[in-house]
Amino acid sequence: MRRLIILMLAASLGVAGTAGGQVRTAYPDRRGVALSQFPRTIKLADHVYGYEEIRQPGFTTVSLFVVGADGVLLADGQGSVAATQALVDAIGAVTPKPIRWYVVGSDHGDHTAGNSVLPTDVRYIIHPQSLAQMQRDAARPARGAGAPQVVVPPAAMTGDTETINVGGIEVRVLFLGRAHTGGDLMVQLPAQRLLFMSEAYLNRVFPAMRSAYPSEWVRVIDRALALDVDRFVPGHGFIEEPHVSREELVEFRKALQFVIAEVRALKARGLTVDDAERQANWGPYTEWFLREQQAPIAVRKVYDELEGRLK
Repeated sequence: MRRLIILMLAASLGVAGTAGGQVRTAYPDRRGVALSQFPRTIKLADHVYGYEEIRQPGFTTVSLFVVGADGVLLADGQGSVAATQALVDAIGAVTPKPIRWYVVGSDHGDHTAGNSVLPTDVRYIIHPQSLAQMQRDAARPARGAGAPQVVVPPAAMTGDTETINVGGIEVRVLFLGRAHTGGDLMVQLPAQRLLFMSEAYLNRVFPAMRSAYPSEWVRVIDRALALDVDRFVPGHGFIEEPHVSREELVEFRKALQFVIAEVRALKARGLTVDDAERQANWGPYTEWFLREQQAPIAVRKVYDELEGRLK
């Protein structure tokens, strides 16, 4: 089993080295973080932890867990049974308390494919749109022997906000609008002034839009930035110290706006979507992680939005 590293960092410092001129990137090697350091658990505040694991092609998938007096709340799992089991083991290294609540921040498989290892009596908190998507995923034929079982939660939340008392710690689950998946949920800890944004915030990762709502996503980030929050935790990319996390969330918002504006301009010139993919200039976001993979998808999704195909 890979070594689990617990970084017991003060909430004011965040990831080691950030305050000393840490390179802002989602690439571990450019950031100076060896892959051997993953998975790693990062203490964000008393009883609150972030968890970074590396997934292919080599960037982090982030989970959050909160340890209360009578149990643990987990927000987002990992992308396989083995990776989620490693996450459960990491939680067990921090506390013997059981995982009692699970927030589906993103319904995508890189966050849910290992959910079968969670306790069978865990209480799921999920948006109706994500629940419907997971039901559709579960109905599809399994892709090959050993394909992970899609665990479908029994019911969805009925409003846009749900408050959970995690053994004396107030946790608010928020739906701020459609962003990366349409059912994006965030976890706010008011006392700790922290917001886990799941895949609505991709730190230095090129905007991933295969199931996104581009312009609505920008407005979701505006709502997040308006909250009384010091630290914003992404679903991918590195966890940052508080002031850097806000700066990087603002930068990700700029990236979304840049992508939308670039594609809008190409479409206004009468370009087909194929030509737009070839001619797009991504400017300062050319070197962001997964640009080559995600940019063509983003072009098509913005065309869908501009042509009224997003419902």
